Amino acid sequence: MAGICPTCGLPDEVCVCEEIAKEQQDISIYTVRRRYGKVVTIVDGIDTADIDIDTLCKELKRACASGGTVKEGRVELQGDHKKRVTEKLAEMGFSIQDK
Repeated sequence: MAGICPTCGLPDEVCVCEEIAKEQQDISIYTVRRRYGKVVTIVDGIDTADIDIDTLCKELKRACASGGTVKEGRVELQGDHKKRVTEKLAEMGFSIQDK
């Protein structure tokens, strides 16, 4: 027997809570220069209560073929991957704001 989602009241197989949470995120993508001139792409504004940020980081690292980490509730990827990250997040159903 399938469980019932406590948030939306639908069965777990057709639960839409994660899709709604993705659309409501206020995500910003920008690059910064770090020590020794290294460029880092920052994905900021992800609500960690609704979205599993570790899984999201893993997917973005795989899509960009780069290293990265989660620090202070944001994803940091090594290199300038603004375009790829924007495309991947849009493909996953997120709404994006560029800085």
